[in-house]
Amino acid sequence: MLARLSFLLVSAMLFTSALLRVAKPAPPARGLLVIANQKEHTLLLVDPDNRRELAKISVGVNGHEVIVSNDSRFAYVPIYGNSGVGRPGTDGSTIDVIDLQQRKLAATIDLGKPLRPHRAEFGPDGLLYVTAELANAVDVVDPSSRKVLAEIPTGEPQSHMLVLSRDGQRGYTANVSAGSVSVLDLAKRTKVTTIPIAKTVQRISISPDGLRVFTHDQGASRIAVIDTATNKVTTWIELPDVAYASEPTPDGRWLLALSMRANRLHVVDLQTLKVARSLEVPERSSEILIRPGGEIAYVSGTGAGKIAVLDLRSWKMQPPIDLTPGVDGLAWVSAPH
Repeated sequence: MLARLSFLLVSAMLFTSALLRVAKPAPPARGLLVIANQKEHTLLLVDPDNRRELAKISVGVNGHEVIVSNDSRFAYVPIYGNSGVGRPGTDGSTIDVIDLQQRKLAATIDLGKPLRPHRAEFGPDGLLYVTAELANAVDVVDPSSRKVLAEIPTGEPQSHMLVLSRDGQRGYTANVSAGSVSVLDLAKRTKVTTIPIAKTVQRISISPDGLRVFTHDQGASRIAVIDTATNKVTTWIELPDVAYASEPTPDGRWLLALSMRANRLHVVDLQTLKVARSLEVPERSSEILIRPGGEIAYVSGTGAGKIAVLDLRSWKMQPPIDLTPGVDGLAWVSAPH
C-alpha cells in the first residue's frame, strides 16, 4: 500500500513538473542591437543583455540610421552628410553595407548623385527603400545587385523619415520643412497624395495593423493621427511636450512618444489617445526600437551617449547601456540559432 501511494505521489509530481515546463513563457528574443553613431562615423554592435559593445565598424560621414536585412546578414547605413536637415554641409550619395558576421564594411552602394539619403526600410518584396531628401524622393535599391532601380517622387522637400505598410503597398514620408506627409504607391512607384500637417514635422510611425500613421508637429505639443483609408488627419494626440519620434507597441495598445526637448518618453493609450504615464530618458534622445517579442524598448540618447532600456511589462526603466555621444539609429539582429 505504501509503495503504491509513493508511486502515485511521484507520478503526480512528475506530471505537475511537466505542466510547469509547458506553461513556462518563452524566453525573450535574443540578439544584438545595431546602432549608428553619427558623431563617431561608426556602426556599433551591442549585446543589450550584458550591456557591452562587441564591435565598432567605421562608416561614412555621417550615418544617422541603420536597417538590417531580413536574413540578419547585412546592415545598411545611408550616408547622409555632415549636417542636419536643411542646413548647409556635405551631401551624401551612398549607402554603406556592413557584413554583420564578419563585422566589417562589405560594400558601398553608389546612389549616383548627391541625395542626403537618410532612412531605409526593407519592403516585403526584398527591395530597399531609402529617403532621398535632395531629390524629393524615395530611392528603390536592389540589395542583391546593389543598384538603384527607381526613384519614387514625394513631391515635397526634406522627405526625412519613412515607414512602409506591412503589405508593402504603401509608403509614407515625413517631409520636415514642408510640414506634410507624402503617401506613395510602392507597386506603381508613384505619389498618391500629400497630407498637410503643420508648419514643420519630424519623424513618423505606423500602427501594426497599418490603419493609422503618426507624425509629430514641431510647433505644438501634439501628434497627428492619419487614417490610412482616407489619407486624412482624423484627430490629434495632445502631449505635455513637443514629440520628436514615436513607436507603437506590437500589440497596438500603446504609442511611445519621445520628446527630445524635454528628455521625456510619454506612453499614450491608443484606445483613449491620452497620455497614461511619462518617464525620463537620456539627453537629446532621438529614436525608439522595440525588441522582438514586445517586452523591451530601447531609446537612443544621442546627446548623452546612452541607450535607455524600458521594460514594457512593468513600465520600469532599467539601467541604461553606456556608450558614446552620437548614438542614433537603432536596429535589431537576431542571434543565430
